[in-house]
Amino acid sequence: MGPFTAHRHMKISNNSSTITGFILLGFPCAREGQILLFVLFSIVYLLTLMSNGSIICAVRWHQRLHTPVYILLANFSFLEICYVTSTIPNMLANFLSDTKVISFSGCFLQFYFFFSLGCTECFFLAIMAFDRYLAICQPLHYPTLITGRLCTNLVVSCWVLGFLWFLIPIVIVSQMSFCGSRIIDHFLCDPGPLLALTCKKAPGVEFVFSTLSAVPIIILFLCIMASYALVLRAVLKVPSAAGRRKAFSTCGSHLAVVSLFYGSVLVMYGSSITEQEAGTQKTLTLFYSIVTPLHNPMIYSLRNKDMKKALKMSKKI
Repeated sequence: MGPFTAHRHMKISNNSSTITGFILLGFPCAREGQILLFVLFSIVYLLTLMSNGSIICAVRWHQRLHTPVYILLANFSFLEICYVTSTIPNMLANFLSDTKVISFSGCFLQFYFFFSLGCTECFFLAIMAFDRYLAICQPLHYPTLITGRLCTNLVVSCWVLGFLWFLIPIVIVSQMSFCGSRIIDHFLCDPGPLLALTCKKAPGVEFVFSTLSAVPIIILFLCIMASYALVLRAVLKVPSAAGRRKAFSTCGSHLAVVSLFYGSVLVMYGSSITEQEAGTQKTLTLFYSIVTPLHNPMIYSLRNKDMKKALKMSKKI
């Protein structure tokens, strides 16, 4: 009944249906299963908001955390909140919906915000790696190099570049015609399922989008790896074992987050965006867009003594 109750969202043109709305299948299962998934993802969403929000509050309320590394971490946590909010609320609504329809404009807005926030996260991870490089390799010059003003400029640059990067591709894709089936076998408006619904195959558009997706991912990943290669070289020169452990501990949290995020993203976009099976796309997207933001605060708070102290003090307030 669901797919047939939404013909009002379609525009008929020249004996072929031009889509003005889409159906997000999400995770097809019985009604009981949909309710169970609704409860599960509601809990995940609340935990993500609370854990990332606690880091933001800890940095805001505790003077000793008003340093570049924690300011970057607080902004990163805010980014993670925005990232999950671009997908989970609509997913939760779909679990309880019979039609699972998302409007044409709603689909492309989600598309734009999801990929812009993902691109912004890549920039943030690169900046955080650069911060750790300076802290370990240039410790005497670090306070003068990473000033509050520079930190603010870096944060603003990450947001601006992230939201400008996919502006042209999303405009191009949104102007394309979509015909026939309007069913997207995904829980969000992802480029692979979307491009598969176009009236005419556009390998050029797919190539442009794949290239623009890969450029920030690959280049920034290489920058992160270069930063940590220099950090590793500097750490190995430290004479004491205790000094080496301390240096490694300052980078361990960030490396864990980079591994979680980039591991799934590189697998996801390492191949053509229209060639992967729907199940694989959903699993990988679920991992880097929902599971990773949930675990990031745990990684940072559990491995950082100052953050643990600040969080304990926040609970007492």
